[in-house]
Amino acid sequence: MKKTIITLIAALFALTSLHSQKGAKKAEPKPEGYIFSTVVSLPATPVKNQSATGTCWCFATTSFMESELLRMGKGEYDLSEMFVVRKTYENRILDNYLRMGKGNLGPGSLSPSWLRVFMEDGLMPEEAYSGISYNSPTHNHRELQSYINAVTTVPVSMKNLSKESNEVTGAILDIYLGEVPGTFTYKGATYTPKTFAASLGLNIDDYVHITSFSHFPFYTEGLIEVPDNWEMNRFHNVPLDELIMVMDHALKNGYTVNWDGDVSERGFSHANGVAINPDLAKIELPANTDRARFENNPADRTPIEGIFEKPGPEVNVTQEIRQKGYETFVTTDDHLMHLTGIVTDQNGTKYYITKNSWGTDRSTHGGYLNMSESFVRAKTIFIMVHKDAIPADIKAKLGI
Repeated sequence: MKKTIITLIAALFALTSLHSQKGAKKAEPKPEGYIFSTVVSLPATPVKNQSATGTCWCFATTSFMESELLRMGKGEYDLSEMFVVRKTYENRILDNYLRMGKGNLGPGSLSPSWLRVFMEDGLMPEEAYSGISYNSPTHNHRELQSYINAVTTVPVSMKNLSKESNEVTGAILDIYLGEVPGTFTYKGATYTPKTFAASLGLNIDDYVHITSFSHFPFYTEGLIEVPDNWEMNRFHNVPLDELIMVMDHALKNGYTVNWDGDVSERGFSHANGVAINPDLAKIELPANTDRARFENNPADRTPIEGIFEKPGPEVNVTQEIRQKGYETFVTTDDHLMHLTGIVTDQNGTKYYITKNSWGTDRSTHGGYLNMSESFVRAKTIFIMVHKDAIPADIKAKLGI
């Protein structure tokens, strides 16, 4: 009897266990995601928001200079982007007239424009010139840009850039961005824009722009043919591997990097906090994905589902691949950002810590993202660094 009861209990337990196994849903494995380890992280000021403006060039360069002041032991500054933007508008309006209306009046520019304003007009702190003199809590230049586009056609059509014409465009800038004060008080001292700039101790001659393209000789200076280079600035040219060496050497020796490049790629995701350059021939795509469409049409920027779930194979970018992207207009001049460090993922892949200027609400990463080396090798247009951040042998080749 005792043996029978034990047998029945064992059978019941086995049945219950089998029923539980049939009823239980198999747990879906969660994607591993990106796991980053910090190699170097340099000081930076808080993330700002360019909002509805095309002024990333100014926000990135301002952030870079604020980090330079931190590196130099000058303390934390909140510098006015819109003072620089306003002065650049004045410069581009004249340039557009002299080009008979065929200049670049849009909001975009490059970091050399920031350096020019600093040298010619000075600088102001944010608290002295916010650049918002209209009914908006954040920057919004849609209406301003429309008026600038409209009124600048008049002097061109009349072939006369009159004093009154300059007063009209000046009044538009005053209305939207605010009048520029002759003097202002900051931390108990009185400054003009030029004396404030001088007080910062920045030497603009210390900053160098470097690119890597093969359509003009390496170790020379050449033009980058993008619309935002309306001032026709020239850039030092080095092989791609040396461009990466400059970036790494700078960051590992305490210098941040100002970066200009293409962010309109399917591998760029501010929301996911990464920018990658996936090798579509080697990664597993969702079943309903037209692989040929994506592999054969690099200009198709449609996002691909699932590529941000975990690190995967990326393109081995050569000088030739980089050049082809530029000459087929797949790699374009879209956006400037500020590189403040280096991380690696769980596979050992290197990424650059990147401070964006899209505020802190558009992702869960505090306004930052990590750009992989493959992405940076392919999509960089140029960088700006302090000359002392360049390895000595490369500096010698460039004659700096």
